[in-house]
This record gives sequence, C-alpha cells and structure tokens, in this order.
Amino acid sequence: MHPSYRIRPIAAADDRAMAHVIRTVMPEFGAGGAGFAIHDPEVDAMHAAYAVAGSAYFVVESDGRVMGGGGIGALEGEKGAVCELRKMYFLPELRGRGAGRALMQRCLQAARELGYRQCYIETLTGMDGAQALYLKSGFRRIPSRMGATGHFGCNLFYLRELETDSAA
Repeated sequence: MHPSYRIRPIAAADDRAMAHVIRTVMPEFGAGGAGFAIHDPEVDAMHAAYAVAGSAYFVVESDGRVMGGGGIGALEGEKGAVCELRKMYFLPELRGRGAGRALMQRCLQAARELGYRQCYIETLTGMDGAQALYLKSGFRRIPSRMGATGHFGCNLFYLRELETDSAA
C-alpha cells in the first residue's frame, strides 16, 4: 500500500504549520506548562533551528498539509556522539497511518548519517503511543535523564544505540 503522506525536510514555509502542530498536540497530553518543549524558542522557527550542522528536521505532509514532524540534533550537555530525537508530534488525523514508524526510521537514518552513535528521547507518562513506537524502534528505557534539554516536565527517558543498527 502506498502511504497517503510524504516525509520531506522542513522548509521555512513550514514553520507556521509545524508550530501549530506542536501547540495543538502537546496540551492534548498535558504538556503545555513550564518545562516542556512547547515553550522552546525554536517552535516558531523550526527550519532555522534545524538548519545547523548536526541537525535535521522532517515534516509529514498529507493532502498538501503539514500534519506532523520530528527531527534530531545534538543532545545539549552530553559529550560524545549522542543526539536527541526532538519535537516528534502528529495531529490526530495522521496517527495510525504508519507515519510515526516511517518518520522514526528517517530520523534514525539521518542520525547515523550525521555520525551519531546513540539517540536519546524524553517523554512523559500518558504518551503511550509514542512510548510503544520508541520500544518497537529499538529504544530501551533508562532510569534517568541525560543531557541538558531544559524539559524538566518529562519523566520518561529512552536511549538507542545506532552504530550496530543494520535493520534500517
């Protein structure tokens, strides 16, 4: 079956749509307060934020409309080749269509291409679909946070090795 969505690198023209996705989805999961990514300055300028070396961000487009996205970038405050999966959110009408799995694979591929050896994710209780995707994608739960993301509202942490992955 041919997917009814397309994954592509973010463009400057996507900034407003992606900010809308983030600001719509995060409160749905109780992540609208202090300590969550919804308040990061980059939310309004995602293209510029991910146009730097060591970063990549992709949007998921369906019927000509940006309905989700996700990316990777260096994990702040962490030495070594560790990236963070960042701001991976989907509007409800995109969920359940395989876009999460496809975007995850694209992000992990970009991480390997950029030389990262590990990928870190933090999330929160209640984002059950996201957690299931992380586990299916080879992440394992770790007991505490890594790096300095500034997202003190997150309470679940995952890590995945990249250098030994040959499946993607």
